Amino acid sequence: MIGAEGQREQRATIPRLRKSIARLIKTLQNELTVIDDEIDHAVRGSPVWRAKEDLLASVPGIGPTIARTLIAQLPELGTLDRKQIAALAGLAPFTRQSGQWRGKSFIGGGRSSVRAALFMGAMVAKQHNPTLKVFFDRLVKAGKPKMVALIAVARKLLTILNAIIRDNRSWQSA
Repeated sequence: MIGAEGQREQRATIPRLRKSIARLIKTLQNELTVIDDEIDHAVRGSPVWRAKEDLLASVPGIGPTIARTLIAQLPELGTLDRKQIAALAGLAPFTRQSGQWRGKSFIGGGRSSVRAALFMGAMVAKQHNPTLKVFFDRLVKAGKPKMVALIAVARKLLTILNAIIRDNRSWQSA
């Protein structure tokens, strides 16, 4: 809503309307701050959630927002194998084929909020996480489209996070 109101404010030509939209944006930002503080208090107040957040945030490319999204939206993290967790997050590739005809693979289903968070984490990780940067560059060099390589990075990132929670060990660079 903050983004939408910001766009509306840019297009508004009447000064009174611009002031009204600015007040609304300020109110929404205050509400967002309160909600973020409540989430922070809840996560930091629970020893289990705090430990999970610290483990997840130890991976380059994963910040508090992504870690908290995974804690809230993917409680199965660490309990499933890599294929099951990828399917649950909607990052498992599905092939379309019938007889001799072969279509393109695609991802879908699963939990869209988790998939979106991991996609953003993959975009950061492909630049700042040495392991995933090499993985991304290798796929692109092999001729994969960049978006396909980025989804593969998101899936690999999820697999790494799953193993970190399962083993209760923080990120260690290779």
